[in-house]
Amino acid sequence: MGALPAFHVHLDVLLVLGSVQALYLIALRRRRRSLQLDPSRAAAAARAEGLGDPVASRRQVTLFSAGMIVLLLGATWPVHDLAERYLYSAHMLQHLLFTLVAAPLLLSGTPAWLLRSILKPRWAFASVRVLTKPLVAIVVYNGVLLFTHWPEIVDASVGSELLHFSLHVLILASAIVLWWPVVSPLPELPPLAPPAQMLYVFINSLAPTIPASFLTFGREPLYKVYESFPRIWGIGALDDQLVAGLLMKIGGGLLLWGVITAIFFRWFAQEQRDEGDALQWRTFETKMRAEMRR
Repeated sequence: MGALPAFHVHLDVLLVLGSVQALYLIALRRRRRSLQLDPSRAAAAARAEGLGDPVASRRQVTLFSAGMIVLLLGATWPVHDLAERYLYSAHMLQHLLFTLVAAPLLLSGTPAWLLRSILKPRWAFASVRVLTKPLVAIVVYNGVLLFTHWPEIVDASVGSELLHFSLHVLILASAIVLWWPVVSPLPELPPLAPPAQMLYVFINSLAPTIPASFLTFGREPLYKVYESFPRIWGIGALDDQLVAGLLMKIGGGLLLWGVITAIFFRWFAQEQRDEGDALQWRTFETKMRAEMRR
């Protein structure tokens, strides 16, 4: 077989993701309307959010919508069909899109007030406070990573739509926990300082090398269900597994190192701005003292 699977519209995926996007936009619209009725409350909300817009910035809406598009790309044709019927490497690509691309975009695009409303129950806020502590987040994410790539779990998920959907929800939730210490928009549970962020992301770039090594250096297919699938593009089951391991190790590693680089340059730029502000203040102080001595 040398072509893509036949085109197939996944109506369930469109319904779920479309509903989430719609609820997000409806929440923004309702808040905007409520604040328009009370200008003083709107000004206070803008100051609290640290934004010119008390509802959501254009950047936040763009990031959240981009995250939903990435989820859609990973959960529909052709990636979904390849992942479920032919290639484990497509399955791995799916997970990388969900965890390393969609999750940080969704979290970055969610306004603080919306997160507060989601975490309004005391138990929810307390749970997130514990789960997003850096060491706990590392353990949670990588524990889910190992669990969802365990051969018996993978084989079972391919044969059950409900289990597969549940695992994708679990993977996405664990990824949001993972990215919280880096991109959290919530002042009550803030992100780490930039140097700590870089160390945190670096540690997470090392953890997947363990399961990736089993895929890359395995001498026989780990996943019997993928071994039984029809071969596509002449890719054997063992070669497919090798590609999946390389995607996890190299592809995931490059994405995380790209994040580390972005954090470094953003931190460096902020330090430069702070030094410039401090220099301007010292110059102002010197001039004021000189004027007072006259």
